[in-house]
Amino acid sequence: MSAAELKPVVIWDVGAVLLRWRPAVLLQRVLPRHAHDEASALALARRFFVEGGDWGAYDRGDVEEAALAQRIAHRTGLTEADVHAVIQAVPEELQPLPDSVALLHALRQRGWKQYFFSNMPLGYAAHIEKAHGFFGLFHGGLFSARVRRMKPEREFYELAHERFNLAGRSAIFIDDSPANIQAAREFGWNAVLFRDAGQVSLDLKELGVA
Repeated sequence: MSAAELKPVVIWDVGAVLLRWRPAVLLQRVLPRHAHDEASALALARRFFVEGGDWGAYDRGDVEEAALAQRIAHRTGLTEADVHAVIQAVPEELQPLPDSVALLHALRQRGWKQYFFSNMPLGYAAHIEKAHGFFGLFHGGLFSARVRRMKPEREFYELAHERFNLAGRSAIFIDDSPANIQAAREFGWNAVLFRDAGQVSLDLKELGVA
């Protein structure tokens, strides 16, 4: 195997790393009656997207939109129409983060193999692949809903190891979630906690990616 083939691969999360994801801002825009200031928006974002595990089940492909709306409405007191409005507004929120995408381009130009590894429902996955051309820079990737596994489940990392042909190679994983980063490190990957593209670029250089 050549030295080039032994180079580490870079594995990117998508939401809040390559694409903008600001759930509290989204709720303030779509449901201003319920998220009328920063504090109420942050509280509702936790109830809507985190608590109850409903959104996680949607990411994993275990629940369809109609059932998701029913579950979140029942749990939060929102109407199903309100919940559907939020669900349908998410793609507009998922816009490219220019500095991250520029780093993705730069690494591709320097010959680094790159993959994506994202918790993402089926509909959003199809939308962002079609809408954002930078997906053509990847050598492959996994969306959770397509394989019914998700971060930080070890089985998702095992599948990525197999699909990305990582036997005998090291991987550097970039994600904004400390839990996902910890799971990656426990699996044996190097991992960089994303704060912004400049910080990630510096961390990658320290790991030998330049």
